[in-house]
Amino acid sequence: MPRVRGLVRVAGVLIGLMIGLVTTPAAHGESAYAAYLDLPSVNGDGAGGGGLNPALPLEPDTLRAALDEARAAGVEPRHYATLLHQYWLVTATRNADIDLAGWDPARGVAANTRTFTQVYVNYLRLNNAHPDYWWTGLAGLAGGSFASGFFDMGDASAIVSVPGVHQLGGGVADLLRDTPPQLLDQLPGDIRTLVTEGERLTAEDLSWYQTRLMIMQKHIFIDQVPMHEAYAAAGLAGVEEMYRAGVLDENAITAWREIDAGTADGLADAALRMTDREQNQIIADQWDLTSQGRGSMGRVMTYVSTIAGKAAVPGVRAPGVFAPTTLTSGTMSLRAPLPDFNWADRDTRWNYIVHDLLPRYLELCANPAAARPVLAVPFSVMLAKGRLMQRLPDLLADMTAQWQLTT
Repeated sequence: MPRVRGLVRVAGVLIGLMIGLVTTPAAHGESAYAAYLDLPSVNGDGAGGGGLNPALPLEPDTLRAALDEARAAGVEPRHYATLLHQYWLVTATRNADIDLAGWDPARGVAANTRTFTQVYVNYLRLNNAHPDYWWTGLAGLAGGSFASGFFDMGDASAIVSVPGVHQLGGGVADLLRDTPPQLLDQLPGDIRTLVTEGERLTAEDLSWYQTRLMIMQKHIFIDQVPMHEAYAAAGLAGVEEMYRAGVLDENAITAWREIDAGTADGLADAALRMTDREQNQIIADQWDLTSQGRGSMGRVMTYVSTIAGKAAVPGVRAPGVFAPTTLTSGTMSLRAPLPDFNWADRDTRWNYIVHDLLPRYLELCANPAAARPVLAVPFSVMLAKGRLMQRLPDLLADMTAQWQLTT
């Protein structure tokens, strides 16, 4: 009997080993994707370093293998949404020559300057490689120009100087000095704040503001560029999978179906839809928080960027030309070439975009012979031309020449 029991035990061990050999590959196969299912996107707003969730790898081959196995197993896309998004995000940063692991806005301007530049270089790269990607061209021209006043490509740690902002505020104050009190009482809050509070702006305030800009920049990239890479690699099926997963909404997938159809009207509507997504879904709340930050300095900095911002789109008007400040009291009036809106405020920002910036850009896109040379200008050239410190003398001269007071 002992011998029989011993044989039984041996047989049990052998059977166990055989079962283990049979089941282990399945367990390993499942683990390639099971651990990545139903993960939340905890860094989708771009505020932190790395990708969407620290549990996900940053290697495209590993992510792709997990995706393929999840698809083969019949898993519904909504369960692997963050895995799918991460795969296309990693693909996007690889193609943009950006180190996703090191992309952390909290590290400051110096550590992120190359990445900051590459984001806009990549927008223009995508547009030049895929002329139907109208939104990426606009992102390269408008986004780069808007931010150019805050970054100096000649020195990774240099930013628009605090004295420059002080000088701008002082110039406005000088022009207001001879304005009748009846008109000054109607002065918009942002202009008043620039004049009264601008001199208190510090380098720390600017550093905070630039970090806010870099967070929004990463947020936009995370949302928009992966879908462009998915379409480039897999066509409409690639973005339809993102839609089924819940990464894209109805507005976004409609844009991609229009791009896929390729009509001029469809491409224009797709650009409008993607711009609406960018401005009114992705970063609207972040602009609100930015304008409310650092006491009154949030309004000062967002208003200065409104004054200085002018996209490198032919025919587009500077904000202060599009919507100048006009004050009237009795027979007296003042027309000042200062914007009567703040870029951080979503309604007036959108009004400027849809009534000047986007129409001029769509006119450009409708003429490829004119569009290609504009979109082929190196980003570093665009950035240098748009910097506030280089444009400040012209800005002050324009304000003086266009400041019209009638009594």
